[in-house]
Amino acid sequence: MMNKFNLSAASKALLTAGVLSLAVTGCGSDGDNGNDGQDGVIGVSIDSAKSVNAIFTNATVDAGTVTVDFKLENDNGVAVLGLTKDHDLRFGIAQLSHVTELMGETEVDRGFQWQAYINAEKTPNEDWIPEGETNIKPSNQFQANVEKASSCETCFVDNGDGTYSYSFQQNVANVTEPVAVAYNAEFTQRATLELELPNFAANAHFDWQPSTGMTDGIQTRNVVAIETCYTCHQPESLAFHGGRRIDVENCASCHTSTSGDPETGNSVDFTYMIHAIHKGSDRKISTPEGMVLAPYKVIGYGGGVHDYGDVMYPQNPAADCAACHLEGENAPANADLFKADLSNTACIGCHTEKPSSNHSSTNCMSCHDNGNEAYGRSAERAHSDATKRYKESQGYSAKFSNIEVSNNGTKDILTFDVQILDKNLAPVAIELIKNPSQYTPSSIYLSWDIDKDYPEYTDETKYSARGFALLPPANSWDPKVTTYNPDTKTFSIDSTNSALELPVLEGKSVELFAGVATCFRVGGFNAPQVEPIACDATDPKGNSIASYAYIQDEPLRFTWNGTGVQDTKKPAIERRDIIDAAKCTSCHNQEIVHFDNGVNCQACHVPDKGVTEVKNEFYQSTGEIKSTSFIYKAHKAEGHYTGTVVKTDCMTCHSKGEGYSGPVYGFELGRSAGTAHALPKDLSQKIPEDIRNPENDADKEAKKLWIKENTWYASPDAAACMSCHQKYMSDAALGHMTTNGAYFGPDISEAKTAAETCSTCHSPEQVMQLHGY
Repeated sequence: MMNKFNLSAASKALLTAGVLSLAVTGCGSDGDNGNDGQDGVIGVSIDSAKSVNAIFTNATVDAGTVTVDFKLENDNGVAVLGLTKDHDLRFGIAQLSHVTELMGETEVDRGFQWQAYINAEKTPNEDWIPEGETNIKPSNQFQANVEKASSCETCFVDNGDGTYSYSFQQNVANVTEPVAVAYNAEFTQRATLELELPNFAANAHFDWQPSTGMTDGIQTRNVVAIETCYTCHQPESLAFHGGRRIDVENCASCHTSTSGDPETGNSVDFTYMIHAIHKGSDRKISTPEGMVLAPYKVIGYGGGVHDYGDVMYPQNPAADCAACHLEGENAPANADLFKADLSNTACIGCHTEKPSSNHSSTNCMSCHDNGNEAYGRSAERAHSDATKRYKESQGYSAKFSNIEVSNNGTKDILTFDVQILDKNLAPVAIELIKNPSQYTPSSIYLSWDIDKDYPEYTDETKYSARGFALLPPANSWDPKVTTYNPDTKTFSIDSTNSALELPVLEGKSVELFAGVATCFRVGGFNAPQVEPIACDATDPKGNSIASYAYIQDEPLRFTWNGTGVQDTKKPAIERRDIIDAAKCTSCHNQEIVHFDNGVNCQACHVPDKGVTEVKNEFYQSTGEIKSTSFIYKAHKAEGHYTGTVVKTDCMTCHSKGEGYSGPVYGFELGRSAGTAHALPKDLSQKIPEDIRNPENDADKEAKKLWIKENTWYASPDAAACMSCHQKYMSDAALGHMTTNGAYFGPDISEAKTAAETCSTCHSPEQVMQLHGY
């Protein structure tokens, strides 16, 4: 039997070629084997790469021509091939020059500053300057720039293996115009690269000393790391100039002291610009008519005013340099440069050229330096004084005792004692405790059901009924509720005369939260010591010398045992993790809005707290109404919609832990069944104009009734979505929610008992994916 084989056309061709080869060479040929071919380059095409990182490897200067070597690779370290000069590829070059400034007849050392070699003079575009715009002075300005690789046919070289080289078109040996820059081989030079691709950008920089070729141990000016900026900013919000520029080192070497915006006349020096932007709505200047707003503005390419007077800097106190200038392990090499008292630029960026009528020049350093403490404090001292009271208050605490519930025949009465302790655990006298305002008096707040969503909101359990002011009278708090023993510095609370109606507390998770402010001497002329002081203390002229900070103590949480003396040894049931408090404080610092005490906002802003009116800057009603629950306030916070924080990235604020079956996210749906959230019935409806700003009791009652009639309740999963989306929600979307068990309507009990099934489909991972993350 003959075996048959089916050969493909390709196999037949190979076989035929082999036979022919034998025929040609013959048996026993002594011909040489061919040479091995070169190994192929392992890499990915730049046009299909999912990620690209640029890395400089070397730089040289020859007769003023700067040549840089660099490589491209993806996140896995694989070479990225195929970069050409016609990609959006640009390069910058700058020198870290030693700068002096003539102040009067005195030459003053200003340290080392970046100066770009590539500059252009810009004339204001009259078409871009809006009429009536304030705080601008159009004038010719120099602007640092970068050069395009596509403008030179011979500058760019592709080595074919993911490595490349580029020779700058700008010769640095003799730059005299429009800005003179004297090249010095002893000074640190910085080359920058920016590559913009359709879906992302890559930046890189390279610092070296041409005289030695060294990259380590040379002069630097690296002050703030981009990772510190990401504490508050999302990376997407810090992609500037069309998304091309993303690294702070590239920004600093282009936004130099000689650079300005021609349409406004304002400096765009990096130090000045960053401080001016973050001063935001608080930036003012002294005039003969008094202090007036001086918001930082630039117009830039294409026209359109960028008014940073709308910026609401979240850090409080704003004077905390350490919020951005982080020192310590892994900090930038020059993180402590703000202590050097070398530059006026940062000062006037925040404080303007005339921060008060007492200043006659912009030579801030002539008074404000470490060697002149007898007259004016240095920046480090002044700003640390502004924050010291907050740091001191972090050691303060509240000590509770004698916590009991008894019945007076009419209702249950809560009584307890509390002392406010300083960092040495000594009781603080009443004279050192302050009511910051009538709306936020220093108080102790009682809550229960904290493992759920805190107490239901009724007239008898509002935060005003659950709050006990230490310094009565204050707003609606009854002075008979609190008594004070000056010998022991103890406050005693008795709820007999309060509106509080207690539920049966046995077995409930209970919390006592101290929202208490204490006073400290403020920093000022001659730099006095910041220390505890009576809140009504004044200087010889009658000016207050006291400021305050809230104590930073965790609330006392426990499970209530019985109706007599409670046993605080049994801990409260932990509430599910929702918000990562560290993320809030990392951006907001010491205070957010009222009290900062572990971000305990939900103790007052419970889900069903209610709906209230929106007021303008003059405290007049706009007619709009909004929810006051914490979820609504956090999701709709005005500052969170500036583009700084990418709102759809849930992990900006929410917690993440590890569970038995994987990650547990703070925004997981289905975990707060049984609660109801108060929301406006219809966001398009407004309070009628005739009762919007009432002038008599009848109109006040009419407005209250209107708000009540326009308050509906949502089940918890629906409320989470509606806190952001209600304004844009279609009937179809609302129908989808209600079909799957959600409730939105006037009946609070139905909102509590709704059997939502949202979590069946909308897992945390799917929620993030839907929001683009």
